[in-house]
Amino acid sequence: MHHTARLPDLLRAWRATAGKKLQRGKPLPQKEVAERMEVSERWYRNLESDARVPLTPDALTRLSAALALGPDERLALYGNVHAHADPAAPDPHDGGEPRCALAELLATQEQFPAYLVDQSWDILDHTGTMATWFPWVLEPGANLLRWVLTSAEAREQLTDWPAHAAVYLAQLRFALVTSRGEGPLAALLDEVLDDHECRSLWGQDLNVIAYRQGHRFRLRLPHVSADEITVTSQVLLPAYRQELRYVLLLPANASARQAATRIQPQSQPQAQAL
Repeated sequence: MHHTARLPDLLRAWRATAGKKLQRGKPLPQKEVAERMEVSERWYRNLESDARVPLTPDALTRLSAALALGPDERLALYGNVHAHADPAAPDPHDGGEPRCALAELLATQEQFPAYLVDQSWDILDHTGTMATWFPWVLEPGANLLRWVLTSAEAREQLTDWPAHAAVYLAQLRFALVTSRGEGPLAALLDEVLDDHECRSLWGQDLNVIAYRQGHRFRLRLPHVSADEITVTSQVLLPAYRQELRYVLLLPANASARQAATRIQPQSQPQAQAL
């Protein structure tokens, strides 16, 4: 497998980024990171060599500070270490009440595109307006990352597609490192990297992005509006099921809001049984 979402790879990338942040002109040496953490250089070398090094909450805090990590990088680090550490955590495959509640929330937002995805970015539910704007969500096994990163349609509809693809690849990397590269995400990455443009973007950096909360972007959807549509993504996470995410695409300009109100979904399916 050619995944580069392993924690040691990210630690090396974060040392390089820390060097830039601190205006060193080169990556922070392992020795300096160890000194900043107040651990031995050997301990830190073992961590970067993928040895089984125990990481306590205190060590994670000191590691985050030593590498000057931002919020997304911290989430990736903590998620990788604690992905399977909590025996009391809800079973992610158990649908349960949170998903039903989110499905009901979708029904109240029928005016705008909104959708619910799981930890593998599979579309679990969506509004009728989402299906009108993006009919691909009606296809069996619809997956947001697969559509964005591998379809010709996404390249046409997402203004400045390379910038979008780079962000979604960073989100895929975050999902991989916090799930430790397990499950369908690994297979999805293999599929995505079969695309030449995605493979080139994937190799350019090791950025991780947790969420696109408040991200503003433009869409070309001639079947919805003759003008480009600007939307802002609003992301909600259930408190006890944070592997699920509810995303609302809120039109940011008057013409887009009018288009959303004017166009009635061709079919408005009932909330799927979750």
